[in-house]
Amino acid sequence: MQTYRLSATGRRKTLMLLIGALIIWGFALWSFRSTLNISYNPIRFWPTLSAAIEQGLPISQLVPALLMLALIIATPLLIWNLLEEWAARYTPTEEGLRFESLGITLVYPWNAIQAIQRVDADSDEAFDELEFTGDYTRQIANPVLRFLHAQAYGRTRLPIYAGLADRDELLAEIQRRGGGASTLASAT
Repeated sequence: MQTYRLSATGRRKTLMLLIGALIIWGFALWSFRSTLNISYNPIRFWPTLSAAIEQGLPISQLVPALLMLALIIATPLLIWNLLEEWAARYTPTEEGLRFESLGITLVYPWNAIQAIQRVDADSDEAFDELEFTGDYTRQIANPVLRFLHAQAYGRTRLPIYAGLADRDELLAEIQRRGGGASTLASAT
């Protein structure tokens, strides 16, 4: 059984995106603090935040603060997605396609593959998704990991990353074993 992972180039690109996400998250944390003039000291956080709210926030503070708050919340989810992509491994087995990453192991039966979709046909790098007939994330015992995996991929989809080594070989194997899986030109 061959296991498919990100190529060296794919890992470098993912690492660059990860570094960029960490920089954005740091900037958002710094900007949020300086915009509202609050302290991140655990003892002083709530009093300084309450004081900033009581003083009233003009639109010139409120809009940037809300934008930075959205980045503070969303960026860790992006970082998780990138880390899961970094560690992703696909192994075709007799039972089905095994996906492993960051303590997650899922086996998707071959007959559960409904379609293989090209996500962005106009892109320079091919990116495909497998669509399944049901939710196989219940195989993940840890509810936090299950939530993070589902928010990254959805409950009935699994990406086949653009940076995967021997990606076309894996897709051909999935198509061959998937039987009823139809190949769609692009996702709608």
